[in-house]
Amino acid sequence: MRVSVFGLGYVGAVTAGCLSSFGHSVIGVDPAEAKVALINEGKPPVIEKGLGEKISAAVSNGQLRATRDARDAVLGTDLSLICVGTPSKRNGDLDTAALRFVCAEIGSALVEKDSYHSVIIRSTVLPGTIRSVIIPELEKASGKKAGVDFGVGSNPEFLREGTALEDFFAPPKTVIGVEDDRTASALEALYGPIEAPIIRTSIEVAEMIKYSDNVWHAVKVAFANEIGVFCKSLSIDSHEVMDVFCRDTKLNLSSYYLKPGFSFGGSCLPKDVRALVHKAKSLDLDLPLLGAVLPSNERQTSRGFEMIVQLEKRPVSILGMSFKAGTDDLRESPILEIVERLIGKGYDIRIFDRNISLSKLVGANKDYLLRMIPHVSSLLVETLDEALLHGGIIVVGNADPEFRTIGDRLRPGQFVVDLVRIKDHSRLVGNYNGISW
Repeated sequence: MRVSVFGLGYVGAVTAGCLSSFGHSVIGVDPAEAKVALINEGKPPVIEKGLGEKISAAVSNGQLRATRDARDAVLGTDLSLICVGTPSKRNGDLDTAALRFVCAEIGSALVEKDSYHSVIIRSTVLPGTIRSVIIPELEKASGKKAGVDFGVGSNPEFLREGTALEDFFAPPKTVIGVEDDRTASALEALYGPIEAPIIRTSIEVAEMIKYSDNVWHAVKVAFANEIGVFCKSLSIDSHEVMDVFCRDTKLNLSSYYLKPGFSFGGSCLPKDVRALVHKAKSLDLDLPLLGAVLPSNERQTSRGFEMIVQLEKRPVSILGMSFKAGTDDLRESPILEIVERLIGKGYDIRIFDRNISLSKLVGANKDYLLRMIPHVSSLLVETLDEALLHGGIIVVGNADPEFRTIGDRLRPGQFVVDLVRIKDHSRLVGNYNGISW
């Protein structure tokens, strides 16, 4: 099948690389010249385990290329997957500007097409967005009718950064929200090699499933953290409590997010909770639990900050800056919030994260970092040894396996603030403190 993928960020790059490995002919589209150039050189525009090999192989055998020309991509393919960002506005609502722009480009190209073309929204959008925003934009630009002259559908992704390829090839479900059989058949063929149930439903249900999943994951993180805070106050091992709790896989579902620890971050959970809460307010609905999730999460960030400040002012080294080990995604990383606060308090800080390099960051990821910490280049160190040498306080900010070795390398008098519960934490006695254990 001939497929165009609009947006070459985390979701788009993974989608393009994985689909091309099935033998589909894929064209990636992005306005950022740097991302287009990387793809055409056979290199991934984001850090994700295994993605580089997929993209390199696909480019080499002619299954994948990238362009900034939307018209070229639409005219050369049968189906378009839209994977552009939908960031939060100041009030929590979704910013659909990129979606509108891409739909206008695709619609303009559809004017020249006689064959049936399907446009699928893979970006996370609130229920009703496809019908109220996407379809009108496509129809306006093309002069054609959705469901008659071209197809429209929703195909939410369920990818976790750090395990995105594994999640793509072995998902718990493949959801397609469509109303015309031709688009449904095309999507079923697209994902045919994947052994997972294909669930066909309405567009609105497909849009809402993504929010149900992501908001539930956000609730699980906040719930576990509050249990951890309660347990810590009574000197109870919160991880032992939650390990027992998670043995109930019949009612308590997944144990993946149910680990007391640091705040959640990244490009999905914070903005999706904001968007759903904003939508509820616009409908005059009172959803107190969902409304409390982000304040609870922010309080956990403040607890981490307060743990550092309570150790008195001394040099601080941060191990891990991205919101999750194995990725370079810095968007809404709670550790960045702590760094910003510490800088404001005049702390002498160094940061080590093997996946973060200013020269390799592109797009919204780089913009976010420089907006949060304009002079971050002066804080970054290249080795773990440099970080350990600098800090009187060592803050473990994500679960990179390399940080498990610090127990053998600490100097007398150094303090460890562990926000993630590194594997060998039990050996770090004395000047060690975990955020919820």
